[in-house]
Amino acid sequence: MMTGDLALDDPVGQSLAGPHAHLARRFGGAATYCAEVATFSSVPVQPDAEDWADLAALLGPGALADMFSCPAAPPSDWEPVFSLAGRQMIWAGGRRPDRAAGDRGADLVVLGRGDVPDMLELVARTQPGPFWSRTLELGVYLGVRVEGVLVAMAGERLRPPGWTEISAVCTAPEARGRGHAARLVGALAAGIIARGEHPFLHVAEMNTGAIAQYESAGFTTRKQVTFRGFRIP
Repeated sequence: MMTGDLALDDPVGQSLAGPHAHLARRFGGAATYCAEVATFSSVPVQPDAEDWADLAALLGPGALADMFSCPAAPPSDWEPVFSLAGRQMIWAGGRRPDRAAGDRGADLVVLGRGDVPDMLELVARTQPGPFWSRTLELGVYLGVRVEGVLVAMAGERLRPPGWTEISAVCTAPEARGRGHAARLVGALAAGIIARGEHPFLHVAEMNTGAIAQYESAGFTTRKQVTFRGFRIP
């Protein structure tokens, strides 16, 4: 483990209580993101029945409780919706990430509100993970456009104090193999480090190709996690 990495044991809760507090909805001991920003929810690290009741009241009957990597068990009548094995990876230090890695013929652009339709279209084509109409508000998002078409992007998601998660790394099928993802991750990691924070990310265990690429970029596995979601009765 890296010194000061305990916030990563509860990345959603730490983000909602810290840098993303302005994007949070709360009820009692439970918290979640505002609509269309993210679906992730949190309860205290050692939740009791009242904390789970607070989350049920916050989200509403029949809602999805997206618990991200929270290992705590919800009430027995909450129906499991999904469970996905993954890992949490942190930048291990050493060689500083290269802002100019990959295809040097394509310029990176900062994506803004006007780019959201193109971002949503790229996400629909590539399925990198949850991304909604306001997810852009979580942090910096960078993209690669070729002849005006958005063909690759990546951005910042969870922000536990001292850390920033790199997420939504995706490339259109016709633009793969050109180093766009490596360049985007390198640029984001360099920017995170420049402001005195540490980059980290999450990846599905079955995505062995991405894991190998992240390891090559200087990331190392901190711990195995399981992403889980439940339906509230």
